[in-house]
Amino acid sequence: MKNSDIQQYFIEKGQGEALILLHGNGENCGYFQGQMDAFSKRYHVYAIDTRGHGRTPRGSRPFTIRQFAEDLLNFMDRQRIEKAHLLGFSDGGNIAMVFAIQYPDRVDRLILNGANLNAGGVKPATQIPIEIGYRIADMFAGKKESARRKAELLGLMVNDPNLDPADLAGIRAKTLVIAGTRDMIKEEHTKLIADSIPEAELVFLKGDHFVAARHPDAFNRAVLKFLGS
Repeated sequence: MKNSDIQQYFIEKGQGEALILLHGNGENCGYFQGQMDAFSKRYHVYAIDTRGHGRTPRGSRPFTIRQFAEDLLNFMDRQRIEKAHLLGFSDGGNIAMVFAIQYPDRVDRLILNGANLNAGGVKPATQIPIEIGYRIADMFAGKKESARRKAELLGLMVNDPNLDPADLAGIRAKTLVIAGTRDMIKEEHTKLIADSIPEAELVFLKGDHFVAARHPDAFNRAVLKFLGS
């Protein structure tokens, strides 16, 4: 285990194979309240607060998707989890994607919900306000702590994860790519991710980007079917 400057807050429930849930930008582990009971009937579920989110401290290391993947490695080592199923939503999906590329031996099955390779994968109606907000916050980041934090959070959606589709060929885990029919991620981008991961499955569920929270029954059924297949 590498030395870490933080200890990540998490909630856990259930027994069996480890299933780690990774929330999106600006959220916390509570995002998965509609998943914990359903998943914990079959798995030992861990929902983690990412660095600088929820009850996990910011620490001093870079605020990037790749650093968050290193944090996940440290978390798994600390909890003595040799291998886990990973389910990541939005930025959490990006963390899971990077982790699966860098540490293929630590991932059993991979579920990517609303993930993206780069800012170009997000629909302009969503991405343009993010870009503008990031630039404004970045201008004031040296003067106000609230602006610095906002710039860091929005920066994740502007500068990260910056992956090439070819990078995804390194993912060895059996993978489910899942998104909403009205997701803020472009449909063709979600399909590109699925096409770039060897033998990945692709599912679109009726709903928007937050389909897991707003339609938990349909989402949970799709995930449990994949994990049990």
